[in-house]
Amino acid sequence: MSSTPKNNFTTPEEDRLIEEAFKEVLDGYLSSNHRKKVEIIERAFAFAKEAHKGIRRRSGEPYILHPIAVAKIASQEIGLGSTSICAALLHDVVEDTEYTVEDIEQNFGKKIAQLVEGLTKISGGIFGDKASAQAENFRKLLLTMSEDIRVVLIKMADRLHNMRTLGSMAPNKQYKIAGETLYIYAPLAHRLGLFAIKTELENLSFKYEHPEAFKRISEKIAATESQRASIFEHFSAPIRRKLTDMGLEFTAKARVKSAYSIWNKMEKKHIPFDEVYDLYAARIIFECDDPAKEKSICWQIYSAITDIYRIHPDRTRDWISNPKANGYQALHLTVMGPDGNWVEVQIRSRRMDEIAEKGFAAHWKYKVGEGDEESELNVWLSTIKDILDNPEPNAIDFLDTLKLNLFASEIVVFTPKGELLTLPADSTVLDVAFNLHTRIGCQCIAGKVNHKLVPLSQKLNSGDQVEVLTSQSQQPKPEWMDFLATAKAKTHLRKALRKQQQPIVNAGRLIFEQFLRDNEIKDDNIAITKVMGLYKAASREDLYYMLGNQEIMLNEYVVKTLKKDSSKTKRILLKLIGMGKEPETSAKKQQEPAPEKPKINTKKTYVLRYGDNGETNFRFAGCCCPVPGDDVLGFIADDGEVEVHTLDCPRAALLKASYGPRILSTSWEVSGNRFLAHIRIEGIDRHGILHELISLISTHLALNIRALNIRAEKEIFYADLSLLVTDVGAVDDLCAKIRRIPGIQKVARI
Repeated sequence: MSSTPKNNFTTPEEDRLIEEAFKEVLDGYLSSNHRKKVEIIERAFAFAKEAHKGIRRRSGEPYILHPIAVAKIASQEIGLGSTSICAALLHDVVEDTEYTVEDIEQNFGKKIAQLVEGLTKISGGIFGDKASAQAENFRKLLLTMSEDIRVVLIKMADRLHNMRTLGSMAPNKQYKIAGETLYIYAPLAHRLGLFAIKTELENLSFKYEHPEAFKRISEKIAATESQRASIFEHFSAPIRRKLTDMGLEFTAKARVKSAYSIWNKMEKKHIPFDEVYDLYAARIIFECDDPAKEKSICWQIYSAITDIYRIHPDRTRDWISNPKANGYQALHLTVMGPDGNWVEVQIRSRRMDEIAEKGFAAHWKYKVGEGDEESELNVWLSTIKDILDNPEPNAIDFLDTLKLNLFASEIVVFTPKGELLTLPADSTVLDVAFNLHTRIGCQCIAGKVNHKLVPLSQKLNSGDQVEVLTSQSQQPKPEWMDFLATAKAKTHLRKALRKQQQPIVNAGRLIFEQFLRDNEIKDDNIAITKVMGLYKAASREDLYYMLGNQEIMLNEYVVKTLKKDSSKTKRILLKLIGMGKEPETSAKKQQEPAPEKPKINTKKTYVLRYGDNGETNFRFAGCCCPVPGDDVLGFIADDGEVEVHTLDCPRAALLKASYGPRILSTSWEVSGNRFLAHIRIEGIDRHGILHELISLISTHLALNIRALNIRAEKEIFYADLSLLVTDVGAVDDLCAKIRRIPGIQKVARI
């Protein structure tokens, strides 16, 4: 989080606040199971306080309050010990002050110095030209896990405090930081088993990215609380009576979905708030002093609940026999409630519940006697180390492959020998092959699932027995990438393909270098970046491969583009080369000077203007098709133009995480124009419903229909509607009116 020097003193009131904040850190540490090393923590605090003297945060408060807050989160919310508390207190000293890592080592020893150095490496610097600093940061962050997991955990505490104090930042910084957080830190917290932190990070990101939606959903959650409590009381009363009769000591409560989770479901399923039926899950937490008895008690409670309510046959999840990779244990079942809606019930012991919420912190609480923080961390880390086995060298690719594992729900499959493999959902036979060994993956020709012959691309289900069939003559193929689900398999396949393609790539590199020499063009990052853009190559290797394989040819138009950077010509080239045609440029257009692009101030809100004659100071992104009034962000593209994406566009998520400094906060200024919007309608087919629908749209609302596609399957009909609207409010109004037509089940903008 940015800091700014303001003065060289703090007021007596601020000194009191600083001392109180540090005392809270110490008190929390003293009440934990960790060894009591108070003296070194007090020295680290004094050192950090002196180092940050006179420095203030953007909010105006003394900077030292930030490392104190990070130390408190690391200690009390994540459960780390004295080494980590010291590193958290000192985490910004090397980056922001005159002190060096050597000074830290001299005063606090090698281990704390290594942690501070790891945190400093993550935070600053320029990391090469293949990807942005942010993407490279995340890669470095994850690579440090294999050296010392505490670097990542302290960084998580740092990010959580930055998110809690994000209100003092400029809007474009808020977008950037919230985007990074939602893209990588929240799923990483989930993978690390820090559920409470993951939920808070998601909600805070949501609050800053979609403030109106956050406020609206939060208000609806509050407004429906009493109704929810009444329904839950009615549902849980017979369960409570039965469990009490069984002599169990337990707590039964309703766990409400977070505002972010509800919004996410509304967006993905295209449903309004009222149709989110699984707004809460019932949770039964029982007391048990003996971990050996927990499993049998879970199944006794399961049996009692299924005696009362009808169970959903496909929604039982046993995370006790096979815990998730992040250590999560519980027994889940879904039953039909008395109000006719399905209710998920989660059964956990008190120990399981605290580990599910707090991860490592709870492991410490349940550890018998005092122990060494490092050995306990290593045991815990061993369950989540898979994602680091073969990191992807390109930082952007690394983010994408990493997210495959961070977000994935898991399945469990078995080898013919009965060995158990935990894989992400949607994994295929080929994923299993690469999981077993790279050579087996590269030579895989088919598989047997439950003794039945299946292709490489066969998706697997939990409980499947999988046998991999190989052939010495098999070679890895690029199209395999389309049906791999694990980061490990994608990484190994990329490596194998590169090895295969290396001679062609080398030939392409020589062609490119010779072309630059022949045309007296400087061989630098700018030249190759422009050519990659022209031919839409994802990386240098891809460009060289296309050249070496004679898929593309370098010509005079490329020379002109490299020697004269006209953004207009560049867009024409991009369009034509993207369609596989030879670029055509008239002599007149070649002589046009490149238009001057006004410098865009990224700190201020960028006003998106759309005039009556169609003139704009931006362009709509083709990936998400926003409409004026949508929550959008601006992105300064390579040609200097502002490209507009909806905030929940997957491409925008990657842009926020990877190109933060080029993100703009935006506001709309639109006068009278109409835009194309697409709506999907589902309903029960009946006589006259189509007439009512068209009459409402064209007559009552006077909207201009551009396309209408209707199909019926038995008693259900589906309609895809394209129409011109003035803004997103008109779309929402139309959807609300269509929902009132009898028989309409679902209406959503797509």
